[in-house]
Amino acid sequence: MEYLENRELSWLKFNKRVLEEASAPETPLLERLSFSAIYQSNLDEFFMVRVGSLSDSAKNHKDRKDSKTGMTPSQQLDAVFTAVRRMQPMVESAYRANMQALAPYGFEHVGFNDLTDQERTFLELYFKREIKPFISGLVVNDALPFPFLKNKEIYAAVQLASKKGVAIGIIPVHHDQSERMIALDRGGKRFILEEEVVLHFAHLMFKSYKVLDRALIRLTRSAAVMVSGKDTDFRERMEELVQKRRKLAPVRLEISDEFSREALDYICQKLKLKNVRVFTSHIPLDLSYLYALQELSADQKLHYAARQPKKPAALSDTKSVFSQVKAKDILLSFPFESINMSFIRLLQESASDPKVTSIKITLYRLARNSKVIDALCTAAENGKEVLVMIELRARFDEENNIEWSKHLQQAGVKVIYGPKDYKAHSKLLLITRKAPGGNFDYVTQIGTGNYNEKTSTIYTDLMLMTADKEIAADAEAVFDSLLSGTFVEHTNKLLVSPLALRPQVLEMIDEQISIARNGGEAYVAAKVNGLSDKTVINKLVEASQAGVRVELVVRGICCLVPGVEGYTDNITVRSIVGRFLEHSRIFIFGKDGREQKIYIGSADYMSRNTIRRVEVAAPIEDEKLKKRVREMFRVLMNDNVKARVMLSDGSYVHVSRNDGEPLLNSQEFFCDEAEKRLTDKQAKQETMRLNREKRTAGKKTVTKRSTRKKK
Repeated sequence: MEYLENRELSWLKFNKRVLEEASAPETPLLERLSFSAIYQSNLDEFFMVRVGSLSDSAKNHKDRKDSKTGMTPSQQLDAVFTAVRRMQPMVESAYRANMQALAPYGFEHVGFNDLTDQERTFLELYFKREIKPFISGLVVNDALPFPFLKNKEIYAAVQLASKKGVAIGIIPVHHDQSERMIALDRGGKRFILEEEVVLHFAHLMFKSYKVLDRALIRLTRSAAVMVSGKDTDFRERMEELVQKRRKLAPVRLEISDEFSREALDYICQKLKLKNVRVFTSHIPLDLSYLYALQELSADQKLHYAARQPKKPAALSDTKSVFSQVKAKDILLSFPFESINMSFIRLLQESASDPKVTSIKITLYRLARNSKVIDALCTAAENGKEVLVMIELRARFDEENNIEWSKHLQQAGVKVIYGPKDYKAHSKLLLITRKAPGGNFDYVTQIGTGNYNEKTSTIYTDLMLMTADKEIAADAEAVFDSLLSGTFVEHTNKLLVSPLALRPQVLEMIDEQISIARNGGEAYVAAKVNGLSDKTVINKLVEASQAGVRVELVVRGICCLVPGVEGYTDNITVRSIVGRFLEHSRIFIFGKDGREQKIYIGSADYMSRNTIRRVEVAAPIEDEKLKKRVREMFRVLMNDNVKARVMLSDGSYVHVSRNDGEPLLNSQEFFCDEAEKRLTDKQAKQETMRLNREKRTAGKKTVTKRSTRKKK
């Protein structure tokens, strides 16, 4: 269908939007370089996960076709490799342009041709003293085995003169004590990379050979391996999986500049890698060091303006968070508001509150030094029932979660894992507290993002805290199902996948279709990270054809193409890529008013979320909070700085602006709004304080007059 896009190619378009930020003139210079590093990190993970999975399919299910475009795995791989090669000149151009623009500020990535004689002498001595003693070169030929190359590690590869066949020298360029950026000045802004030094002096590692050619290489290995099922040894099997993944098949070889074709073919042969999977780069193979440049300059022109999460205006310091949530629903918006002054505070207070009897929570990704874990351990040590569902299959966080699961168990926490063959991706917390008369009060928290203090400062997310007892009952049902390995089938208010989310979403879209067919004004909107669930897509197409206005904000993968005549005429799609990672999920059904339904939750409109994971979405029912979410979505739809719209050919372009139209960067707007909300609250409190003092002073004056009259 012409209104459908291939998932992998759609993701590459998203990463291209990330790369465009590396050249955006309004983005500060050092931040632009960070976007280059983010682009590369994203691409690494894409090759490890998606290309790894497609490679397996090309071998084992070669005739299986993509449900949206009918492409076979091999055809998808060819299209992916072509798209990645086309973007490489953009990556290199952005890197060079930004480094050149940083030159006036003292930054310079120096090549060997630009070194002074003194610097050359220094580097040769540095190589001999600080590098060479810690690394070793290995000669490879048909008589010697090819070494194991670690995933994403950089190696120097040299072709050695040989009378019989091809001989290759392989040198690992980094070691435990090494510094990748070698400073050539006191401030460290003028630098050369360690791998460039190793490559230049590689001949000193093979003194018995003549070096014919040399290049840097970097291998990417597949990470497409999953452990299904759940038993008493599940954690041990996950630990085995992490070890196994490090040795999976190569899916990509990156190489610096040009290299002997004969030698490159030999390396590919040994790695069992086709030449189509070789990608040449004329800039550093690993751009992660670019983040370190941010620490080398305090010049504010080179950085984003400092923005700190604000104290939530909805919360008071004088009352417990639990009591405040009991009084009214509270909605938090990250990174604009502080997770430490809200959610973490709720956990810490509950851990010490003698009336709190139990805390139940689902965990997916956690910070390295997690205050969440500390609070849960404290609660268990204080005798409370603490149940933690920790998902050990959170990709690339398996090791972290395995260690946290052990730590929690040692503290007396009851730890369970996700259900068999289904990841638990929900962000759900249920706190139970004794109330007068032998009753219980509950606070349920449902979020769109992880309980992670670090990402809460760089991801946009929403969090609802409510004392609604029907929602608490639904949350209890979710935890019961996680304990029993079953799934929630019916709920009062929450949407819970894999059985009780997509059907309800489709039903609410159907309600809007019915309104449109009866001549009413119908509306469906969503903000998600990805849209690929074909069942949801087909329903949105049906809605568009019925006359429902559909507005979508989709950060990443979007397999639905808008504006296709006869199918998606009434659908608009936009993507926002900026300073913060757009991560919140919002579902809206119906025009403004009391009949409108609004949800926030952990699920994207992707089949992995809607039918293959445990996800939870919660209704926003408080009218003031509904108005706030509507306003958030309106701001997103009016962003004319960081928003791009998807055209009917599947391409993305920046939102056009009229002459004189004010700039609206939604993320900056929300930063300002959080500050204004807090300032307005403080001003209101100050006014109330002054009024109280006036009333008190007035009462004292009246009392004095009365006393004088009596005298």
